[in-house]
Amino acid sequence: MREPTRLLGGGSFFEGPRWHDGLWWVSDFYTGGGRILAVDPEGAIEREIPLEQPSGLGWLPDGDLLAVSMTGHKLWRIGESGEPREYADLSELSRGEANDMCVDSEGRAWVDSFGYDLYAGEQARGATLMRVDPDGSVVAAAEGLHFPNSIMIPPPGDTLIVAETIAARLTAFDLAADGSLSNRRVYAQIAPTPPLEEIDAGYTKVGYGPDGCTLDAEGCVWAGNSLDTYCARVAPGGEILERIQAPEQGHAIYAAMLGGADGRDLLLCVAPDWRLGMGNDEPRASLYTVRVDVPHHGGQP
Repeated sequence: MREPTRLLGGGSFFEGPRWHDGLWWVSDFYTGGGRILAVDPEGAIEREIPLEQPSGLGWLPDGDLLAVSMTGHKLWRIGESGEPREYADLSELSRGEANDMCVDSEGRAWVDSFGYDLYAGEQARGATLMRVDPDGSVVAAAEGLHFPNSIMIPPPGDTLIVAETIAARLTAFDLAADGSLSNRRVYAQIAPTPPLEEIDAGYTKVGYGPDGCTLDAEGCVWAGNSLDTYCARVAPGGEILERIQAPEQGHAIYAAMLGGADGRDLLLCVAPDWRLGMGNDEPRASLYTVRVDVPHHGGQP
């Protein structure tokens, strides 16, 4: 059994973890209205950037940071000054709250949203996967995703994989050079997919809720699990190969990211049930790391 080590506490709800230029980067949804942190491998905060409820993070080819504002339905560009500038308006296609993001090697940002107003108790419905081109234009790249979440693009960059949280699966597309998607297929079915009309407020029919995910060099996914107290390494197809229990009783592991000097450090975003964290900046969330055997896949993110 792997034993995670606490890296940092004092967050309200950590999500969107990334490894970039020798630092862990993570969004903290609610603290001070929202912030992005850069944390060194020993747990010291190197940089703090205020932003309205941030989520997905990524970097443009020139090194500027892109960050999703969930409630604002905006994509912000942040340079060395740390001052956010609006990069794209997602509001036409983003429903509920904007969510995760992956920036590919061409500088295209792939962004998703919940698809419905989760916090108001709206009935679940399909969501749009958005592509934001380098000129800031936003187009619908795919439709009908069941609460799309983490997005991954492994080498050589011709496949896009997206987690569908309330479908208990990861879905893959062929990614063409012009940014179009085709050949939609199941990459990993972790548990049965319930019909959207049968999704209730407790998500009782969803056996695994893949949230923030990271891909390793063998094509397996460490999938955060927003509906239980463990996360798992999932093989292509959907077999669970290994589990890591949340290191704090009653908490969940909402997101995971491979990084570190050799790509074998797995960062875990740990917090109580998301319902307890909505809009609350009480410091209940933590980051943990644990060593694993297979490194990061070498693509994005």
